[in-house]
Amino acid sequence: MSTQAGGGKAVTSLVLGIVGMLAWLLPIIGLPVTITGLVFGVRSLNSANKGMAIAGLTLSIIGIVLSIINASIGAYMGATGQM
Repeated sequence: MSTQAGGGKAVTSLVLGIVGMLAWLLPIIGLPVTITGLVFGVRSLNSANKGMAIAGLTLSIIGIVLSIINASIGAYMGATGQM
């Protein structure tokens, strides 16, 4: 069984993207997880597992956007005293 270059990074990106789909609820956890998944996805785009890398990138981007929206809403609510 041989490992292909970049295959582990693609799998890592996909796993972090999936975890990021739940982690965005807490932006302090969601942002680092999804940014790490994004980095691994970009680095593995030229590997044999390009499909996994693209899926990981897509999920990571969605997670980053959701984390930023959640953090923005929380900051707004905290600043206006609505919490």
